[in-house]
Amino acid sequence: MTKMNTETCMEQTEQYVLHTYNRFPVAFEKGEGVHLYDVEGKEYLDFAAGIAVFALGYHNEAYNQALKDQIDQVIHTSNLYYHVPLAEAAKKVVEATGMDKVFFTNSGTEAIEGAIKTARKYAWLKDGSTDHEIIAMEHSFHGRSMGALSVTGTAHYQEPFKPLIGGIKFAQFNDLDSVKAQITEKTCAIILETVQGEGGIYPADPEFLQGIRTLCDEKDILLILDEIQCGMGRTGSMFAYQDYGVMPDIVTCAKALGCGVPVGAFALNKKTAENSLVPGDHGTTYGGNPFACAAVSKVFDLFKEQKIVEHVKQVTPYFEQKLDELVEKYDCFESRRGKGLMQGLVVTGKTVGEITAKALENGLLVISAGSNVLRFVPPLVITEADIDEMAEKLEKSL
Repeated sequence: MTKMNTETCMEQTEQYVLHTYNRFPVAFEKGEGVHLYDVEGKEYLDFAAGIAVFALGYHNEAYNQALKDQIDQVIHTSNLYYHVPLAEAAKKVVEATGMDKVFFTNSGTEAIEGAIKTARKYAWLKDGSTDHEIIAMEHSFHGRSMGALSVTGTAHYQEPFKPLIGGIKFAQFNDLDSVKAQITEKTCAIILETVQGEGGIYPADPEFLQGIRTLCDEKDILLILDEIQCGMGRTGSMFAYQDYGVMPDIVTCAKALGCGVPVGAFALNKKTAENSLVPGDHGTTYGGNPFACAAVSKVFDLFKEQKIVEHVKQVTPYFEQKLDELVEKYDCFESRRGKGLMQGLVVTGKTVGEITAKALENGLLVISAGSNVLRFVPPLVITEADIDEMAEKLEKSL
């Protein structure tokens, strides 16, 4: 690989890559544990984890070896054939989610697309109609493709790309009455993030989520929970909905599912799986290939061996305490909200961009959510010492 300095790397990237991201002025070369290192060798404490992806931290030897071993066997075969990594990964996803079947995709966005198609097919099989409606939430984020964008409740993401897919209505997150007001005999699904991520780190209220589950049960509406960011141990349960005593009909996951390898999935309960997609309805060339499934399978093994979910529960109170202390100490922080290791500080009197830029200078990676929230989604293996280092670097930045 060509050795470049930061400036050369940035210039060449901007010359050849379509400019759809305003990237931070840093070029990373390698990672170790919860730290990243740029091409000049400077160390950064990572409390963004590739946007909640690198749950196990960087350079996990067991994870890396599993991928190397799979490369030496076979990387891709297509879904026309069986292979062992698919069988192993599928069993682990189904058992972890409490669902019945799983379909592997290449990304979270594709998982959302599959969930939407599943819901529409389920409703079509009931009455043969094609005018069914899906209720989504304001300020939600589900992805950038046309289907996922259609259920993303943020206008500025949607406006340049209309018309989007039809039959989508929006309700207010954590307002059960607003959901009830949108329900008609045409409603086939309700989709929401168990913890809203991009919209500003808002956990669902228990009464809200339980109320939606009751509505769905009464009217045979499918509940789709998007756990792409909040799933895979991040909130202190393997999946966030498991802390609410609520089961979805379809759950989407990605990000930490592969811990760096691009892979997503949507899992379905028995009722939905038996009354929706059949051969010819949905497919993917790369989804669930041996390489991706080897990553998924090893991630679940390591979560179990390293007791990742238990660790998140143990370290969360200290993390919340440190963030609360920052809110108390600095006027620019209005409040904290979140669940587990998915936390946000509401910023006032400054822009979030000012803080993230200064933090980068001081060797700390944090990102934004919504327009005024500083987002913390670190690797799930962080220790109290890492949290102390984060607080110290953030205070220096402020």
